[in-house]
Amino acid sequence: MVLYTKLLTQQAKRAALYAVESQQRWFHASCAMSSKVALSKFDNNVYMPYEKLVQRLEVVKKRLNRPLTMSEKVLYSHLDDPANQDIERGVSYLRLRPDRVACQDATAQMAMMQFISSGLKRVAVPTTIHCDHLIEAQIGGEQDLARAKKLNEEVYAFLETASAKYGVGFWKPGSGIIHQIILENYAFPGLLMIGTDSHTPNGGGLGGLCIGVGGADAVDVMADIPWELKCPNVIGVHLTGKISGWTSPKDVILKVADILTVKGGTGAIIEYHGKGVDSMSCTGMATICNMGAEIGATTSTFPFNDRMAAYLKSTGRDSIAAEAAKFQKALLQADSGAKYDQLIEINLDTLEPHVNGPFTPDLAHPISKLGANAKKNGYPIDIKVGLIGSCTNSSYEDMGRCASIVKDALKHGVKSKIPFNVTPGSEQVRATIERDGIAQTLRDFGGTVLANACGPCIGQWDRKDVKKGDKNTIVTSYNRNFTGRNDANPATHCFVTSPEMVTALSLAGRLDFNPLTDELTGADGKKFKLKEPFGDELPVRGFDPGQDTYQAPPADGSNVNVVVDPKSQRLQLLEPFDKWDGKDLTDLTILIKVKGKCTTDHISAAGPWLKYRGHLDNISNNMFIGATNSENNEMNKIKNQVTGEWGGVPDTARHYKSKGIRWVAVGDENYGEGSSREHAALEPRHLGGRAIIVKSFARIHETNLKKQGVLPLTFANPADYDKIQPTDKISILGLKSFAPGKQLTAEIKHADGKTEKIQLNHSFNDLQITWFKAGSALNRMKEVTK
Repeated sequence: MVLYTKLLTQQAKRAALYAVESQQRWFHASCAMSSKVALSKFDNNVYMPYEKLVQRLEVVKKRLNRPLTMSEKVLYSHLDDPANQDIERGVSYLRLRPDRVACQDATAQMAMMQFISSGLKRVAVPTTIHCDHLIEAQIGGEQDLARAKKLNEEVYAFLETASAKYGVGFWKPGSGIIHQIILENYAFPGLLMIGTDSHTPNGGGLGGLCIGVGGADAVDVMADIPWELKCPNVIGVHLTGKISGWTSPKDVILKVADILTVKGGTGAIIEYHGKGVDSMSCTGMATICNMGAEIGATTSTFPFNDRMAAYLKSTGRDSIAAEAAKFQKALLQADSGAKYDQLIEINLDTLEPHVNGPFTPDLAHPISKLGANAKKNGYPIDIKVGLIGSCTNSSYEDMGRCASIVKDALKHGVKSKIPFNVTPGSEQVRATIERDGIAQTLRDFGGTVLANACGPCIGQWDRKDVKKGDKNTIVTSYNRNFTGRNDANPATHCFVTSPEMVTALSLAGRLDFNPLTDELTGADGKKFKLKEPFGDELPVRGFDPGQDTYQAPPADGSNVNVVVDPKSQRLQLLEPFDKWDGKDLTDLTILIKVKGKCTTDHISAAGPWLKYRGHLDNISNNMFIGATNSENNEMNKIKNQVTGEWGGVPDTARHYKSKGIRWVAVGDENYGEGSSREHAALEPRHLGGRAIIVKSFARIHETNLKKQGVLPLTFANPADYDKIQPTDKISILGLKSFAPGKQLTAEIKHADGKTEKIQLNHSFNDLQITWFKAGSALNRMKEVTK
């Protein structure tokens, strides 16, 4: 640990003093003997790292002396110290050197605030910021974009100037969704990238390992500090047969979600392989990887193949495709005989289209059973809105296949029976579908083409057709369908499916329509059955790049001024959290005992709250407002244990903080499922929370809590959850001897004076314990860079 701290100090100082040289160090070293293919057209002086990766991998292979999966090859070839790193699946903490960092505008605000607080002068690895989350869907693309630019002018100016000052590439509002931009411009086979968004794994469609993290992790990488990841297990999904007809790549991940559930992929990389892989397009594979976040997977990936090469060439990266082909066997496919911790078999020939939901992405319904299941469970049969696009399904191929269904219907004089919203994934996709007439076809259907942004998928939807509380059904091609996710209405039943199926269901306007077997009635009164969808995988005429929305950072940004108004309601510079006082945490008040599912949406809601992502104090007013209180089965209504009054969770937490009362929250299974948003960890820390005790954690959220100096702890006996009452006081004992693998003790003091002790587990390693003691990972960084 002493040696690592010394190394950390040297690396961070070097990042601060020699930023430009440091940015190229890793890549130049890896290409001393290579053909020097640029990492991207925006990174002309940074080169593909294949030769160095293979050299490092050879060191690891000699040590492990066993066949490796493809994801292991990519991951281990990015080890900071391949000769000495302990490597054991599910056990070791790997220290890694990612190739790049990507941030979306909502999370980038806090990430850049933390980077500014670090005192470093320039990012050490290629980094980009993408403005996609703050654009609300209201009228249509152009109007909504113009409105967003005006409403978010202060935030965009902060991100733009901070990007210029610290060497970050900046993608302006309207550019598109971060994951689509990454796929089109930056992803490559063998890439290791971290991104401050849970759907970063989208890049696995190009054979990369792209992993969602919190902003504090991104700051580590930007500061040239090795990034920590618990060595993942590897779940193999063996695909046989061939995708055809109404079945799409989306149905693969919907089926996997059915098999593994929302927590079945936790701590694992999902690696797809088999002959069935070659029947899917690159963007189809990206769809599958994208939604791997819904099963808790660290990331997902595919082996390099011709479909990836075709996409690289179509997006102007022929040289990268050629370079990847040279290293296909060594790095970009699994060794013969490689072992998986779990193996799932899916025959694509027999895979039926699926529709998953409502309220959770793993509740699967084959289309042949959807209508009956909906009636049995009391779901609203009539569909109110159909929505296609988002980062999950907005490729040229997706839009083309939907257009083929629309053209078929229009020939019979039939349009969508319901509002139909279309979200292009990027400016490039938007411009290309406009040029090729696809967008107009979707408008002829009754569709509204929204801005190139996240929009309704993340709750940025000014929905007017139903009142909050009205029970209704929507169908989307999105990835996530938690309660209130899209429109802040807890009564909205959202079903996730392929864009083709959304289009077909929008024609019927009902959940009990199966386009594989059922007929529609044309304008002439005659019955007809929809033809199977089809669409070009890639545009025959190539992609139209559309408007130039990228801003490269200047070579020297030292003279750029980044201003944060102290009176701003949108942005707030960070103050360091307090250090641990060296004592056990005694008599913690229970703020809330959460019942059931508690995602990051429940802990830190999105939608209208996105505007406060750069202002920690203001956004903390949404803390736990979506979580269900076990005491009364209500949301945002808890009892103040000091005054006896009932009130909102944030207000009660603020009262405790004002009185110096430290608190703990208690939760259920897979706590923190969903988004990577670190605000769900920052807010409890800011308002006086010191520990979260649950049955189990989702990976990203557990790490985020550690980074902010909060103790994420799990019941050694999950049944102990039932022992805790809201009126209890909890003491966490044993912190003076806090050590990896050593349990902590919780003493529960009941209102009647009786006490009992239970054991708590944790997953802290030595380095992470120093974060806790320092008060946060950022505090620790400052300590070692003094």
